[in-house]
Amino acid sequence: MNTPATASETVRRRYNRSARFYDTEQKMMERVAGRWRRELWSRVPGGEVLEVGVGTGANMPFYPAGAHITAIDIAENMLARAGARAAKLGLDVDLDRMDAEHLDFADGRFDSVVATFVFCSVPDPVAGLQEARRVLKPGGVLLLMEHVRSQNPLLGKLMDILNPVVVRVAGANINRHTVDNVRTAGFEEVSVSSHLRGIVKLIEARK
Repeated sequence: MNTPATASETVRRRYNRSARFYDTEQKMMERVAGRWRRELWSRVPGGEVLEVGVGTGANMPFYPAGAHITAIDIAENMLARAGARAAKLGLDVDLDRMDAEHLDFADGRFDSVVATFVFCSVPDPVAGLQEARRVLKPGGVLLLMEHVRSQNPLLGKLMDILNPVVVRVAGANINRHTVDNVRTAGFEEVSVSSHLRGIVKLIEARK
């Protein structure tokens, strides 16, 4: 069994390897996900914003004008591509390599924390969400777009069966209970909207 440190290192190596091809691999999904990204980022009130798991920068076209964005990722090759995209878009973004489970920020620094399709890959998602809560200001907002385990009994069971294979191939868990994890991490006022027959959730919560 991987320890937390080695689990995070496994994630880092996986996404470093895939960074070069990541946008091509995700191209079909992004035809649908783009509108969900736009909807999620339209809820960001501005101010100091942290994006956890920036990847190659797929969210950058939707960053709110006037906000100060700090974006992190565990994989340096992903960050390099995010930096190139920010430059192409003319965005001033603070990029840093960091583990979602161990954020190197002071308590209460950010007005918002945003992540899209990230906590499916964080080895300990509750620990990562607790860190997100820690760095939020009182009353700050968490905004997530995540795929989760289906509430349909048959589909949910199939996702459970397939999950070890998907984790091995793609590094993402497809059967997590992310809404429950958000509450377990201590967030309040949790609201959820569902897409793709309930498998994709847009989650908003407050510290």
